Amino acid sequence: MERIQKIIAQSGYCSRRKAEELITEGRVQINGVTVGELGTKANYDDNITVDGISIENKEDKIYYLLNKPRGIITSTTDDKQRKTVVDLINSDKRIYPVGRLDYDTTGVLLLTNDGELTNLLLHPSSDIEKVYIAKLEGIISKEALATLCKGVMIDGKKTSRAKVKIKKLDKKTNTCLVELTIHEGRNHQVKKMFEAVGYSVIKLKRERFGFLTTDGLKSGEYRLLSIKEVKILYSTIKKSQ
Repeated sequence: MERIQKIIAQSGYCSRRKAEELITEGRVQINGVTVGELGTKANYDDNITVDGISIENKEDKIYYLLNKPRGIITSTTDDKQRKTVVDLINSDKRIYPVGRLDYDTTGVLLLTNDGELTNLLLHPSSDIEKVYIAKLEGIISKEALATLCKGVMIDGKKTSRAKVKIKKLDKKTNTCLVELTIHEGRNHQVKKMFEAVGYSVIKLKRERFGFLTTDGLKSGEYRLLSIKEVKILYSTIKKSQ
């Protein structure tokens, strides 16, 4: 037997985190009985439904790398009818984004139906490097750079150590480009980190996720990951745990 959220994630229906939300909302049933607790277990041959629709186990996995444009929601649906990242990809699979990029943030974004990989990548122990390029209002000081490297307090918790370096200074416009490398994935983390040392982010791009970049992809374009790339992602995570 296995935890119900893991079975749902492995089916490719959604990520494990999303499956937990569905369970707590009372939308999941096992053999006609609504699941009430996150620790509930089931067999893979049980009839598991979400909103009355049976999930299909062992769906073929698929992996996309998208160069996310500005003005697109990182979600599968939007109640305001705005375009989502899923809308940009022509796929007959039920895919969803791995993590989240803000509405105005661009760059590397993975989408998949592999719930297991999604859960591993989003887990705090995954230690996946995420590299961002931020355009800041003002010229960042050496003191601020040193503070960011050591970690700053955001939402009552200190961030882990980071790598920071200046890419470009423009004294005429009083702006600069800064590269920030982190391993966490907290809500609005990059913007909040810069705000914590007194700088506002004008533009933000995720340049790299692990070893993956948007090289060769224009804004809004995407490609399939190769089997080799997927294996590297899995092996990278296992080495960090």
